[in-house]
Amino acid sequence: MEAVLNSEDLIGLTAQIVTSHVESNRVNMADVPALIQSVYGALTNLGSPAPVPEVPQEPAVSIRTSVKPDSITCLECGSKQKMLKRHLSNAHGLTPVEYRAKWKLPTSYPLVAPNYADVRRQLAHKIGLGKKEPVKAPTRRKRSS
Repeated sequence: MEAVLNSEDLIGLTAQIVTSHVESNRVNMADVPALIQSVYGALTNLGSPAPVPEVPQEPAVSIRTSVKPDSITCLECGSKQKMLKRHLSNAHGLTPVEYRAKWKLPTSYPLVAPNYADVRRQLAHKIGLGKKEPVKAPTRRKRSS
């Protein structure tokens, strides 16, 4: 059974502990506020679990072998994809920026398989994307006098 202590209980316990410590030990008056803070902080953190040290995650495949002509391998789970952006968002809750930062990848690291990017580029050129039609300069009218 866990007892939930409110701030008044914590203050009372802190006062009892500090008083007992000061009565049986020599404590400089300038050190009392720091002692109170440390005791109160220790009591506050009693119910919370100890922080678990974060173990660095190893990539599922090496960064060098993750880029193949027809696929990009996710460093998080090892799945092969043509495009990683949606996979990262849905499966891992990561944005491309967070993914690159986590694995210390350069901004030039591709998130689309090279051959797939070429196919998409060719398709875009074929349908005319990226070409601007020339803009005609407006003709000036002659002023009538």
